[in-house]
Amino acid sequence: MAFGITRQELTAWKREVSRGEIAFLTHYWLDNRFPGITTVTKVGCSDLDKLRLWCNNNGLDPRYIHQRQPYPHFDLIGSKQTEILRKYGMSDQLNRFGHHLQTGIHPPF
Repeated sequence: MAFGITRQELTAWKREVSRGEIAFLTHYWLDNRFPGITTVTKVGCSDLDKLRLWCNNNGLDPRYIHQRQPYPHFDLIGSKQTEILRKYGMSDQLNRFGHHLQTGIHPPF
């Protein structure tokens, strides 16, 4: 279940993804498979080759890309989420969701 974002934020993310850009969208999220995780960052790009390369360049396995057209994306959670948000200067998302980011949890992928 996703919540904590505006329609404008979602629309902007979809627009960037559709243009073949690497786009970031962080929101609150609850999933029983990941206890203690309360946020997820979706890294999307409609150009799957570009998204796969982005995953490889960031130490992520592209097999975990959700190939949901028209908005394929990789879900970042746990310590990797915080690392990537910092690396790409996503200070607005870090400031907004920072106290909910789980820096010590390492996802299984």
